[in-house]
Amino acid sequence: MMRTFRLAGLFILLFASLESFCQSATEVEMADVLRQDGKIYTVVAGVIVILTAMIILLIRVDRKLFRLEKK
Repeated sequence: MMRTFRLAGLFILLFASLESFCQSATEVEMADVLRQDGKIYTVVAGVIVILTAMIILLIRVDRKLFRLEKK
């Protein structure tokens, strides 16, 4: 159970640090076009689904490994 909290903490720190790298001084035209067309929400939803699936998969694998180690 402790490993799950460590993994979650690692992801939180990773995404918090990525936010500062993603901001740039120049404007991105593609993002403006997607925002105007309303398609940016589809992109954001897809990214959230993919990241959520990856996190769930990692947690499940961690639990299975923990059970195998316990045996």
